[in-house]
Amino acid sequence: MSELTELTAVRLLDGYRSGAIGPVEATRAALRRAEEIQPEVNAFVRLFAGEALERAAASEERWRRGEPRGLLDGVPVTVKDILLLRGAPTLKGSRTIDPAGRWDEDAPSVARLREHGAVFLGKTTTPEFGWKGVTDSPLSGITRNPHDPTRTAGGSSGGAAAAVALGAGPLALGTDGGGSVRIPAAFCGIFALKPTYGRVPLYPASAFGTLAHVGPMTRDAADAALLMDVIGAPDSRDWSALGPASGSFSDGLAGGVRGLRVAYSPSLGGQVRVDPAVAAAVRRAVERLAGLGAYVEETDPDLTDPVEAFHALWFAGAARVVQHLTRERRELLDPGLLEICGVGARLSAPDYLAAVDVRMDLGRRMGRFHDTYDLLVTPTLPVTAFEAGAEVPQGSGHRRWTGWTPFTYPFNMTQQPAATVPVGTDAGGLPIGLQLVAARHRDALVLRAAHALYEAGVTPAGS
Repeated sequence: MSELTELTAVRLLDGYRSGAIGPVEATRAALRRAEEIQPEVNAFVRLFAGEALERAAASEERWRRGEPRGLLDGVPVTVKDILLLRGAPTLKGSRTIDPAGRWDEDAPSVARLREHGAVFLGKTTTPEFGWKGVTDSPLSGITRNPHDPTRTAGGSSGGAAAAVALGAGPLALGTDGGGSVRIPAAFCGIFALKPTYGRVPLYPASAFGTLAHVGPMTRDAADAALLMDVIGAPDSRDWSALGPASGSFSDGLAGGVRGLRVAYSPSLGGQVRVDPAVAAAVRRAVERLAGLGAYVEETDPDLTDPVEAFHALWFAGAARVVQHLTRERRELLDPGLLEICGVGARLSAPDYLAAVDVRMDLGRRMGRFHDTYDLLVTPTLPVTAFEAGAEVPQGSGHRRWTGWTPFTYPFNMTQQPAATVPVGTDAGGLPIGLQLVAARHRDALVLRAAHALYEAGVTPAGS
């Protein structure tokens, strides 16, 4: 059972094709693992044991007949409790949502998984409405780091990251409005991709607008490419969704990084204070990229910290989320969320549009940057996982989670694809992530470069 939980989706599917393993035993192993980790890590809001085993049995029969339904038939997956999943409440970490509502629709990415025969294990934890970079909520409590339960798993897709890291399903759907797949993936030592905005359709639309992306969280880049081949399809419910991808993301993994122009920015021009262990691990990985044939230059994008503009967009979105709540219902909210909602509600339309202007200019500057460089490499985060239950590291002086995530949220503003790859650990065994960023629509390039790092052994490859 334990060996099954260590397999990637690609390896599971190889086993299904050969008949060496089946979806039922793989699902049973993943469910058992989820139940084992739940008391200490708290990665799940709910599990679907009965339904999962029924779907796995149906998948096993299709494989027996040699008629798999799709690319992920029988593969166990988890879904962040921000995304709709038919038949289960989507409570978004909030006590203000009624579980007895009508839950009769799948989000687009969930619908694509269902069409391809994936097995839904459960819904994973999130901070309330996904508002911050760590995962704790009034509804489900604190989600903890799989490498040290006294530390945070990060957020807002913290439950998804912990589940994948601990073998409770090889694939997870997360959402990312300011780093929310990349932050927890870096803290938990897995891979995650925030795709180009619109590459993965989103419905219902996020209150955080076009900052919010849906992305894969996996054990390696090959699994993420496979998942993108499924979820990166258009859906008419999202008017801003992109058209079909130009080709298979999985087929695009080969080719390596030879000849790519890589900009390495260790601290965004000295704007970010990076922990020495993080800086050293990222630098070693960058040196390996050069050894693989990439042309690496240490340089910085023209990126003055846009945090105030991001706050205007983010806080206004948060205010919109709770706008319909009565005073009594607002008392049920996370106090930090309630605080930023108050700030957002006081912003004027010109304030918001000024932030949009900053965003558009940032996008222009990054577009010009990528005229010269294929990839930008930074640390994913300047720190490793800190104490669980806190929004910011103790003694950091930061007021909000954006204080320690300066490498992630700018690329939500620019809508660029950005991935995190695990490249080592600090002295305490806590994972360190490297971020790969490319121009809009070059998701395949990000996946290809990440895959090259896995193939080269820079990061622990999936089983």
